[in-house]
Amino acid sequence: MPETTLTLPNALAALRAAGEETRLRVLSLLAQGELSVSDLTDILGQSQPRISRHLKLLVEAGLVERHREGAWAFFRLAERDPAAALLRPMLDALDAEDATAAGDRERLAAVRAARAEAAQSYFARLAPDWDRLRSLHAPADEVEAAIEAALGDRPIRALVDLGTGTGRMLSLLAGRAERVVGLDASHAMLSVARANLEKAGVRGVELRQGDIHAPPVEANSFDLVIIHQVLHYLDDPARALREAARLVAPGGRLLVVDFAPHELEFLRTAQAHRRLGFSREQVESWLAEAGLDCTLHRDLAPPRAGEDALTVSLWLGRDRRRINDMPFRTQDREVA
Repeated sequence: MPETTLTLPNALAALRAAGEETRLRVLSLLAQGELSVSDLTDILGQSQPRISRHLKLLVEAGLVERHREGAWAFFRLAERDPAAALLRPMLDALDAEDATAAGDRERLAAVRAARAEAAQSYFARLAPDWDRLRSLHAPADEVEAAIEAALGDRPIRALVDLGTGTGRMLSLLAGRAERVVGLDASHAMLSVARANLEKAGVRGVELRQGDIHAPPVEANSFDLVIIHQVLHYLDDPARALREAARLVAPGGRLLVVDFAPHELEFLRTAQAHRRLGFSREQVESWLAEAGLDCTLHRDLAPPRAGEDALTVSLWLGRDRRRINDMPFRTQDREVA
């Protein structure tokens, strides 16, 4: 349980850390979203060692969080440290017309534009294969509508999207959650997700690089875990589901979206699919083994019938543990 109050020494340390021009500029920039050392170097026009020293002080004071993506390090305002909460009103009160702050924002926009261009270039190389795949199954808006219907209007305190890819699930659901985390093994895909989220105006998302079989996030902490079109890439999908279930908070849910069984062998070579879909019974049994009850299953038919069509399937698993020893309502037990 994170602390909610500050000792006087910790408050003084936080204020001292923020009470320097460059560090205050860094905090103001990080309030707009996470950035790398390279990003901050470009925006602030200072050397990498100098920026790194400032960031080290801010991390030690509890104002900034650091996480790695391979050789890269990204920084964001701390979300759960009370020291960061002390500074947020001050950052919100900064004059938007201040010349220094305005210049920083202008250079931040240029950094984001360059990032978006690089992400678009990467994705353009993949687009032909992705377009072919999308043409074989239900349109994305239909799938997303089914996802939102499956989740209903139940509040989401914290969600994590495992194998977030382009970040689409984060964009779709971030507005409903207090805390949002996206995990992917690929730094390149996280760059795409980061650019897409910035373009969509989605702020406050934690993007992390990591293995879905050993996710670097807290166990029993998320009331919604998502695995969207990921299992068919994995050698051991059952293990991935077990690890995902470990992250689910008591009474929380795990949403799985993937393909029903099919015989499109070209997807193994063209798109590195390891599995050609999953039966309803197979995923439900994996959920049960992981300690989850399958409360909903739904199939979305392809736009056309035929041997080259793909059915999208949704499964919603619910953690068997109770919240505050209270049973779930009957409407949470519906099975499609």
